Amino acid sequence: MIQLMYLIKYSSQYKIKRMKSNQHLLEMNKGTGPDLVCFSHLRWDFVYQRPQHLMSRLAKRFRTFFIEEPVFHNASDTYKIRLTNENVWIVTPQLSQSSQKKATLLSRQKQIISLLFLHKKINEFVFWYYTPMALKITSHLNPQMVIYDCMDELSAFKFAPAELKIMEAELFSKAQVVFTGGQSLYEAKKNAHHNIYPFPSSIDKVHFSQGRKKLVEPADQKDIPQLRFGFYGVIDERFNIQMIKEIAEKRPEWQLVLIGPVVKINPDDLPKCSNIHYLGSKSYNELPFYLSGWDIAMIPFEKNESTKYISPTKTPEYLAAGKPVISTSITDVVSPYGDKKLVYIADDADTFIAAAEKELAKKPAEIKRWLKTVDTFLENVSWDYTTWQMMDKIQDALLANTTGTETNKLKSVA
Repeated sequence: MIQLMYLIKYSSQYKIKRMKSNQHLLEMNKGTGPDLVCFSHLRWDFVYQRPQHLMSRLAKRFRTFFIEEPVFHNASDTYKIRLTNENVWIVTPQLSQSSQKKATLLSRQKQIISLLFLHKKINEFVFWYYTPMALKITSHLNPQMVIYDCMDELSAFKFAPAELKIMEAELFSKAQVVFTGGQSLYEAKKNAHHNIYPFPSSIDKVHFSQGRKKLVEPADQKDIPQLRFGFYGVIDERFNIQMIKEIAEKRPEWQLVLIGPVVKINPDDLPKCSNIHYLGSKSYNELPFYLSGWDIAMIPFEKNESTKYISPTKTPEYLAAGKPVISTSITDVVSPYGDKKLVYIADDADTFIAAAEKELAKKPAEIKRWLKTVDTFLENVSWDYTTWQMMDKIQDALLANTTGTETNKLKSVA
């Protein structure tokens, strides 16, 4: 409790005089606040995205644990733990394959979490949830604060647990502050919680602006002819397979470069054309090297329940790399990017082709003006700034929660 009170005391001073630097909250000495324990449905090494960006930055301020979903192995129940270069502890519960009875899975996971807390001396802690389902394995613990970063409408995704909406309602009731992964998701959830804020996708500008230079071509892309239209991300039920197929067939001289893991769909259902190139998963550090060699970047998502509220992180990343973007009419891409003429919107192959041909016909002066508009828009967009803003909201909630508690104590004494 002493550590939490220090954080609240600092919050009070901070509320009086806010510092202009968006780094100051991240540069405070560790050990002055509770541990941060994050529960995620995404694995740390899957695709580097929102959870990794935020936890890596928060790890500068808190001792941070990122707890993944369990895996099964042939030994007894335990957990695997490792420390990343970003100073985040990655924890993977490992459950014995010999005993997979549903009735005992939750209690066994609870025991593993308790063991972790004991071994790592996690005594004062804040919970940060990406999946409401993790409530089932943390109900025996008493965090000082609960944060829910609702990055997607998980209930709309393929194979989502039937009870996910029920668990989310419970998480809303426990959380002191809620964030959403975009504006449209905020609009859908804003009446579910009293303290909820939209935080759309952000960028590491320095990293992706490398794509504006002529970088060394990766071995599996260097022999692919121009013109290149590229996509990176997870290739799943959100991916518009039919549109990609039609573009490839109607413009066989265009090369479609698709980067990312194929999950939750049958790879055999993907179009097989000589000008479609599936390059598989790439690391976060490799992405600018691929982007550098593209002429146009794509966001070819379906319009369905799983994409209704998404805010693709790749939109500002593509733009930071100076690449023209053609996207389907995903709500959080249309507004603000489409409305500000930063990206083209196309929901079918013919509209996509027309947009691409218009872009390819642009003169250097037009491209220069567009890039200036892009840079102006992205000027205050960064994961550092997003993390700072989130910390601001978290400390507001901490202060309000403690002030309310003290007020109630005074009332009871009176």
